[in-house]
Amino acid sequence: MVEVGVFALVIAAAGGYLLGSVPFGLVLTRLAGLGDLRQIGSGNIGATNVLRTGRKGLALATLLLDSGKGAIAAIAALLLAGPQAALVAGLFAVLGHNFPVWLDMKGGKGVATTLGVLLATSPAVGALACLTWLVVAWFLHYSSLSALVALSLAPLFAFAFGDAGHALVYAVLAVLALIRHRANIERLLAGTEPRIDLQKKFRKP
Repeated sequence: MVEVGVFALVIAAAGGYLLGSVPFGLVLTRLAGLGDLRQIGSGNIGATNVLRTGRKGLALATLLLDSGKGAIAAIAALLLAGPQAALVAGLFAVLGHNFPVWLDMKGGKGVATTLGVLLATSPAVGALACLTWLVVAWFLHYSSLSALVALSLAPLFAFAFGDAGHALVYAVLAVLALIRHRANIERLLAGTEPRIDLQKKFRKP
């Protein structure tokens, strides 16, 4: 029984990594005739950099697909092998996005994929993390800071719900996000991080 369990976790990890490593931002921008996304803006393959092309629709599609692949990996593993496998698949989906073998391990920062994993493995925690992102972005105007606060609080949210197993995996994902956002953290400390204005976007013209 233990061997079967280990095999299921290995399959969940492999499947999660392969799904997570699909670079939707890169694929969509190439299909749209915009060239190599890695040569645009920050060079990142995520939705934020896709937005720098001026194509809001492509950026939204990238956001949904990047979060969706994390959610799908976790849900598929949940249905096939249970909640532990779901967490493993979700974790490896984020690793796949951040370190895709097809792109020499140079991927994105994993925020959207991580939020997808949170929503799939613990909807309440995922919803709270999304709400946290919105609140911080609304008042402080930094997308990166909003993501870091939201993902850092996710383990605490899970622990508050009494789920130590989920909290542990979410803590690993939060640390991974912090590592991937090193340059953003440096810019935040230096006061040079680009700002966003959600209030302006929602304000009537």
